[in-house]
Amino acid sequence: MLIIVTYDVSTETAAGRRRLRRVAKACERVGQRVQKSVFECQVNQMQYEAFERTLLAEIDEEEDNLRFYRLTEPTELRIKQYGTFRSIDFNGPLMV
Repeated sequence: MLIIVTYDVSTETAAGRRRLRRVAKACERVGQRVQKSVFECQVNQMQYEAFERTLLAEIDEEEDNLRFYRLTEPTELRIKQYGTFRSIDFNGPLMV
């Protein structure tokens, strides 16, 4: 499944800045950054649940915001992109 993860972590304190780095690193391990705090991730149900638990353990629910969007298929009909960034086609051929 394709999910979109967005977050807004309060960086007013040193602890908040550490949380932000940990959340960003966790997202980078699973998906691709499409904007500063927005990631696209291609995961199965088990990966999704583990990823959600990982991020929930990092954020402070009193200060931060975390959102998951599960996109339904077919995604090519639901996503339009403009500008210079082109996301990876997870289902397309892999070129090395």
